[in-house]
Amino acid sequence: MAIPRQLPNAITIARIPLAVIFFIVLLLGGTYGIPEPALRWTAGILFIVAISTDWVDGYLARRYDIVSDFGKLWDPIADKLLTGSGFIGLAILGEVQWWIVLIILVREWGITVHRLMVVKEHVVAAAWMGKIKTAVQGVALSWALLPLHELIGLDPWKLVTTVLMIVVLLLTVVSGIDYIVAQVKGSRERS
Repeated sequence: MAIPRQLPNAITIARIPLAVIFFIVLLLGGTYGIPEPALRWTAGILFIVAISTDWVDGYLARRYDIVSDFGKLWDPIADKLLTGSGFIGLAILGEVQWWIVLIILVREWGITVHRLMVVKEHVVAAAWMGKIKTAVQGVALSWALLPLHELIGLDPWKLVTTVLMIVVLLLTVVSGIDYIVAQVKGSRERS
């Protein structure tokens, strides 16, 4: 069974408006979703659906051998928009410390800007460590976004959220260093 060649790219691009809708719904739900729990559940589910499309588009592109330079470039950008919206939204709501979010965003957008700067020379695909980092970010954000404190209590939920965010922070920094080392090594080899 064949699929349209552009389907993985269309799925990638669909994450961008989903990120905007998710961000708005998240903020409307309020801190911990206490004022509007239904909106917080909706935001969490929207995020999970959107982040799941990252796996779907990659799977389809590899399975049907239709990996494209467009997908290699835009897939990480769509991921950054989605996860960045989650981190920023949680910081605005006071649920995650801004310093953690700023370190993550500087790494994410620094690498994205670099990818855009070198795209004419070569497309920088996501490395395995970056893919692990994105997966862990997805899990951590999903946990933080779903108002599971309604089921387990606010304090245990906050503790797990804090631990997950520290793990995400460490993975983000380590994968950023890995990216820089690989790019420096690659530029020496291309010279």
